[in-house]
Amino acid sequence: MTRTTSTLFAAAALLAVLVLPAVINASYLNTVILILMAAQVGVAWNMVGGYAGQVSLGHAAFYGLGAYASTLLLVRFGVNPWIGVLSGGLIAALLSLAFGWSCFRLKGHYFAMATIAVAELVQIFFTEWEFGGAAVGLYVPMDKQGWLWMNFATKLPYYWLALGLLLLTLVANWWIERSYLGYYFRAIKDEPDAARSIGVNIARYKQIALSVSAFFTAVGGSLYAQKELYIDPNAVLSTALSIKMALVSILGGVGTLFGPVLGAVVLTSIEEFTRIFFGGTGRGTDVIIYASLIIAVAVFYPTGIIGWLRSFKERRRARADASRQLAAHAASVQAGNRETT
Repeated sequence: MTRTTSTLFAAAALLAVLVLPAVINASYLNTVILILMAAQVGVAWNMVGGYAGQVSLGHAAFYGLGAYASTLLLVRFGVNPWIGVLSGGLIAALLSLAFGWSCFRLKGHYFAMATIAVAELVQIFFTEWEFGGAAVGLYVPMDKQGWLWMNFATKLPYYWLALGLLLLTLVANWWIERSYLGYYFRAIKDEPDAARSIGVNIARYKQIALSVSAFFTAVGGSLYAQKELYIDPNAVLSTALSIKMALVSILGGVGTLFGPVLGAVVLTSIEEFTRIFFGGTGRGTDVIIYASLIIAVAVFYPTGIIGWLRSFKERRRARADASRQLAAHAASVQAGNRETT
């Protein structure tokens, strides 16, 4: 895909999401919001899991911290949610320092297992913390509404908030991808020994990737709390949530800008489809489909949906080139036959 084509595609996609609320049925708007929110945390996870190659399965810890920080500041101290959102992101970024210090000493599947353990500890802490609502959770008050308090009676404002946050996260990802940080991250992922040999401080840049990812993940958690008006440890700190963040990126295409967005469309649609058509009797159906998708991607297209689209375009281009060469050869043969006759 050329740069011009990519720009046109991005412009068309942006135009589509801008006009979507005017044409979509209101009953489907919540599903679209969930897709946007899943895409945002997938893009945030991609910063460390896709570009830097550090497969974290404990990102729900940052998501939950953002949700609890903004909600606790509002409920206990009356702090404006906009300040709470920023505070949650900063707290998660600070926690990521301890998270990285303890986990980056490990590699491969040991690192992934350690991230799960840290996230489980955070979930246990909030489950037992009475000030944070313990296992009962917290309700976001609705006595103050409007943009100032990020609290609305309808879903449409949450659509614009989710879209704006996704675009902001994509811009940050795009900048990282094209800056020296992106080159360092990819070097750490592909050839860590070579990166170390030329002076790249691997531990420092892994930590930068994790901190930026944690910040945006926590902001996404804060938005979730404001939208749902209720949080508990199981909703915002579960291991299943961490796995979904990784799956969104892996299915769409790790290390790509729009891969997590495509992954979010597929996975969230599966969730909503199984919920609507199977209800309570279909509990766990989405997990079965998730597992099938993971197997299919791992076996046939390890580069995800983006990789499949690229290979499809390359095959079409190769067939078109072959057809042109065949037509040119046939034309030259005919011209030779005419000359002979």
